[in-house]
Amino acid sequence: MSSPSITYHVTGMHCASCSSLIERTVGKLTGVASVNANYANESMTLSFDGPQTGAADLAKLLKPLGYGIVIPKTNAVATNLAVEKNAEVNSLRNKVLTAMPMVAISSVTMAWDIFGGLGWLPVMGETTSDFFHHLLPLMATYMLFVVGLPYLLGVFRFFRYGAASMDTLVGLGTSVAFLFSFILMAFEKPLKPYLDTTHSYYDVTIIVIGFITLGKFLEARAKLRTGGAIEALLGLQAKTAILLEDKIEREIPIEQVVAGNILVIRPGSRIPVDGVLKLGHSFVDESMVSGEPVPVEKNADSKLIGGTMNTDGSFTMEARKVGSETVLAHIIDMVATAQGSKAPVQRLADKLSAIFVPVILVVALAALGAWLLFGIPTLGFEHSLTYGLTCFVGVLVIACPCALGLATPTAVIVGIGKGASAGILIKDATTLEKLAKVNTVVLDKTGTITKGAPELVDFTLYDAKSEVEALEILASLENRSEHPIGQAIVKAAQMRGIAFGDVKDFSIIKGQGLVASRGRDIYYAGNAKLMEKLGHKIDAAMIDQRTKDGNTPVFLATRKTLLALAFVADAVKPEAAAAIAALKALGLKTVMLSGDNQNTAQYMANLVGINEVIGQASPEMKLAEVKRLQAAGFNVAMAGDGVNDAPALAQADVGIAMGTGTDVAIGAAGLTLLNGDISRLVQAVKLSRSTMRAIHQNLFWAFAFNLIGIPLAAGVFYPMWGWLLSPVFAGAAMAFSSVTVVTNSLRLKLSGAH
Repeated sequence: MSSPSITYHVTGMHCASCSSLIERTVGKLTGVASVNANYANESMTLSFDGPQTGAADLAKLLKPLGYGIVIPKTNAVATNLAVEKNAEVNSLRNKVLTAMPMVAISSVTMAWDIFGGLGWLPVMGETTSDFFHHLLPLMATYMLFVVGLPYLLGVFRFFRYGAASMDTLVGLGTSVAFLFSFILMAFEKPLKPYLDTTHSYYDVTIIVIGFITLGKFLEARAKLRTGGAIEALLGLQAKTAILLEDKIEREIPIEQVVAGNILVIRPGSRIPVDGVLKLGHSFVDESMVSGEPVPVEKNADSKLIGGTMNTDGSFTMEARKVGSETVLAHIIDMVATAQGSKAPVQRLADKLSAIFVPVILVVALAALGAWLLFGIPTLGFEHSLTYGLTCFVGVLVIACPCALGLATPTAVIVGIGKGASAGILIKDATTLEKLAKVNTVVLDKTGTITKGAPELVDFTLYDAKSEVEALEILASLENRSEHPIGQAIVKAAQMRGIAFGDVKDFSIIKGQGLVASRGRDIYYAGNAKLMEKLGHKIDAAMIDQRTKDGNTPVFLATRKTLLALAFVADAVKPEAAAAIAALKALGLKTVMLSGDNQNTAQYMANLVGINEVIGQASPEMKLAEVKRLQAAGFNVAMAGDGVNDAPALAQADVGIAMGTGTDVAIGAAGLTLLNGDISRLVQAVKLSRSTMRAIHQNLFWAFAFNLIGIPLAAGVFYPMWGWLLSPVFAGAAMAFSSVTVVTNSLRLKLSGAH
C-alpha cells in the first residue's frame, strides 16, 4: 500500500528545467513512486511505494545541485515561506536598483557608439571614449560576479555535476562575452592585427544580466500574486483562543487547543477551531465556506467552523476538530495540493523542458561553429568570430525555457485559487482541464436541484396501531440513513417529541429503501417498487398523482403487512432554474438522475427546465447512465451529494459534490461546491474554460517565441535579410516573455468565475 504524498517547498528553483532536473534526480531514489516538482509555486510532491526518504537525505541529495527543501507544510512554515518569498522579492528589487543604472549607462554608450558610426550623432570624443573604456569593465565585473552570481553557480554545477538549467545558459553566455572582452583588453597589442580590439562585449554582460534580473524580479512579484488564495485562507485562521478552565479564562496559542476544550468566543472574533456551541446564542458569518454574506443563527449544539466570524453575541463552544482536522485546514491543504498538480496539457512542455537546455547548448555551439566554418571564407576571421560569438551568446540567452515552464502552472494556480475564493474547490489540475471539455452535466435531484431539506407533509396509517407508533418505527429506521428524505422523517418525529430507539441488522436496499429489525420484527421502509417486491398492494393511481405534484412516498411495512405511508416534499433551490438556463447557454446538455419516483423527478425537472429525466434510478443505474453517455461520445460531469451518487461521481469525467453532502460523495468527486449552490457549477465551467484558454495562449506564445527567437539569434536569417539579434535584445526578450506569460495568467483574476 502506497504511503501518503508529502509536499516540500524547494528553494533555488528558477526555471522549468530545474523542475525536470529535480524530478529526474529524486525519481531515482528507492521507494519513490512519483515526483512532481512545480516551478510556479516552487514545490515538490513525493509519493512512495517503499521506504520513505527523509527530508535530511533529500536535502543532502539536492544541495549540490543548488536546491534546498523545507519540511512539509504547517502554518508556521507557510508563514515563514511567505516571509522568505517577500525577502527574495526584496533582494531582487535591490539588485535591480543597483543594476539598472549600469544598464542605462551601458545602453547609452552602446547607442552612442552605433549611431556615431552611422553619422546620426557626433562621434564620441577620445577622453569620453577612454573613460567608458575603463568604466565598462568595472561595471561588468560587478554585474557578473555579484548580481550574476547565481548564473555563475549554474555554470559551475553544469561542469561539476552535469546539471544544466536556465542559469547555466545565462551564465555561459555572459561569461563568454566577459572573458572574450577581457582577453581583447589584456592582450590588445598582440591581437590588434587580427581582431578589432576597440570593441568589447562588456555591455552585453551588463545589459543581459540586468534585463534578466529585472525580468526575474517582475516574475517573482507576479508569482506572489498568483499564490494569494493560500495567503487569504491562511489569514482566516485564528492565532489564539480563549480557554475556559475552572471558570478562569486565559488566552492560549491556537496550536495548544485540543479536542474537548471549552473556549470562549467574543463578538467580532474568529472561531478558532471546529466544534459545537455549548452555551449562548449568536450569528456567525460563514461566507468563507458558504459564500453567503448573511450571518447564520447559532444556538446550543449548532456546528461551528474554525475561521468563520462571530458577528454578534458571546458564547462558549466545545472544540471537536483542531489543527489539520478542521474544515479550513482541509480546504487549505486541498487548494495547495491542487495548485501544485499538473494538467495533462503540461506534459509536452515538461518533456521539452527536460531536454531543452542540453539541446540549446548544442545549437549555440553549432551556430558558433557554422559562422567560423562558412563565414571566414566570405567575411574574414574577425567578422566571423564576432558574429559567431554574438549568435552563441544570443542563442544561450534567448532560449531559456522559463515562459514554457510558467505557461501552465501559473494559470492553474490562479484558476484554482480564484475558484477557492468563490467556494469552488477543485481537486487537481486534471479536473480543471477535463471540466473545460465537459458537454453534458448529469444532476442528482435531492440536495442538488432541490434544497436537500425535505419536510414530512402527510402521514397515512394502514395497519399500524397509531400514528405515533408508526412514525416512531419509521424514524428509528431512517435515523440510520444519510438520505435527506429519511432525515426529514427523523426531524418530524423529533419535532413531535417522539423518542425512537436503535435497530439491528440495518442495511440499504439500493434504489428501493432499507431494512432493519426491531425486537422480533423485520421492518422495511422504501418506495413503491420495494412494496411490490414484498407483495403488498398499493393505490398506484393515488401514488401517481401525488408524485406528479412533487411528493415522494415512503412506505413502512413488514413482510406481511403494509403499516403506513409518509409523503415528503422538497423545495427546489431558488437558484436552480437560472443555473440550468446558464448551463444550457454554455452549450451543455443537462440530464437529471434521481432515485425518486419518475413523476416526482419529472415534476422537479420541469420546474427548473431539465428535459431528460430518469427516475427510480439505483446507484447502479446512475453509474450505467453515466457510462452510456460516455460511450455515446459525451464528456460527462456528474453532480450529486449522497452516498448513492458516489459510484457515478467516480465514473464521470468530472465528479461534482455538493459541499452540503456526504463525505463519501465529496471524496469521490473532483470538484466540490462548498455551500451546495448549483449556480457555482456555472461559475466553475466558465472558470475552467477561461483557465484553459489562458494556458493555450501561454503555450502558444512560449512555443512561438522560441521557434522564432532561436533561429533569429543563431543568425539563420542573416544570409537572406541581414537580420542578426544582439544578445542585449535577446536578454530583454527572454525576460519579457516570462513576465508576459505570468501577467496573462493573472488576468484570470479579473475574469472566469463571475
